[in-house]
Amino acid sequence: MFDGFKVVFVEDDASVRKSLSQTLSLAGFEVLACDSAEAALRHIVPGLKGIVVSDVRLPRMDGVALLAEIHKLDADIPVVLVTAHGDVSLAVHAMRAGAYDFIEKPFAPERLVDVVTRAMERRSLTLEVQGLRSQLYNSRGVEAMLLGRSPAIESLRRDILNLAGTSADVMVIGETGTGKELVARCLHEHSARRDRNFVAINCGGLPESLLESELFGHEMGAFTTAAKRRIGKIEHANGGTLLLDEIESMPMGFQVKLLRVLQERKLERLGSNDEIRVDLRVVAATKADLRELSTQQKFRADLYYRLNVAVLELPPLRARREDVPMLFEHFAFEAAARHGREPRPLDTQHMRELMAHDWPGNVRELRNAAERFVLRLGDGIVSREDGPPLTLMQQMDQVEKALIEQALRQHRGRATQASDALGIGKKTLYDKLTRHGIVIDEFRPATGAAVD
Repeated sequence: MFDGFKVVFVEDDASVRKSLSQTLSLAGFEVLACDSAEAALRHIVPGLKGIVVSDVRLPRMDGVALLAEIHKLDADIPVVLVTAHGDVSLAVHAMRAGAYDFIEKPFAPERLVDVVTRAMERRSLTLEVQGLRSQLYNSRGVEAMLLGRSPAIESLRRDILNLAGTSADVMVIGETGTGKELVARCLHEHSARRDRNFVAINCGGLPESLLESELFGHEMGAFTTAAKRRIGKIEHANGGTLLLDEIESMPMGFQVKLLRVLQERKLERLGSNDEIRVDLRVVAATKADLRELSTQQKFRADLYYRLNVAVLELPPLRARREDVPMLFEHFAFEAAARHGREPRPLDTQHMRELMAHDWPGNVRELRNAAERFVLRLGDGIVSREDGPPLTLMQQMDQVEKALIEQALRQHRGRATQASDALGIGKKTLYDKLTRHGIVIDEFRPATGAAVD
């Protein structure tokens, strides 16, 4: 259940220690039984992968004193104290001193297992968040700009570094909100052009009448309102990088003019006959299938083939769910610093929400969710404007489905490898595929893969 985690169990009564250790072992926990607080402290270190359960009444150092010593080592280690019947005031004091929970004798074994499970979830989540923070703080270069540990993002970073040192124009393809401009900036910052201008223009954000002047610039008197010379975006990017975002929305008539610039690396300002040489990298970003648009004669085929040399495809967030916690943590820290708020801790319910949601708005939606979370706008992370809230069972089903799809995607639809990665039997995997309506063939390469 919690691989590599252990319960440090402290109890001086040998028969009770043996009985409760067996109870926890049968529940799937690794137990390290100790007969004294002093013995337990020898096994407790900062960053301990586990929790501590201790009786309060112990010889020499008691449970409350043990709690204080543990907090000196690592205040985030959950400590559960077991108190005698009637020691309510002692239990209250322990909770104020930072105990995770207390159990009053006598208690049912199920009560112990429940408290330990919740404490383990807390510890597991705490260590996960600490690991994410450490990775964020230690990130350098392209890893600091393009966060993630998924195979898709690692492959994307390698491709960016491979292309950054070249002069090749690049086409970046991805859904809205996947970070196409960020990828363009990564290419720029890791190239020899980093000290020159990075210029971004949204091709769909300008009326056609202004597009030529915006990109090419104009001379004084070129048109009625041209009171002085203006340097265009392309010329301003000379020596650097030009990002043409939403290039699919560029008017057909203007595409031929852009094609000439890309081929000859020359331009003329409006109202001038002088050619100006430009040396720049062009990054064209699109969420559309430009090849299909060119087939439909909605995008120039010659421009498409001119751009379709070096292509970077950005995966949607739902295809790299393992990156969601790290990205959310990063955005939450940014938002907390920006708004002067203390970072807000994630709990297991929040983590379930993060992993279960499909994030149709991709990274942009996740960033907004992190900001709302920091500002405490709403009870959860994901805004649910329609319908009743999901039950715990529905949330767990969503998380399970997401993890299965992630494993199938990583192993290219190979059921044996996916079931091994998930730690379940192959028959169990197929049962879950049926229950969740997952079609395994959708995760196999187009050429097909052997059914295993």
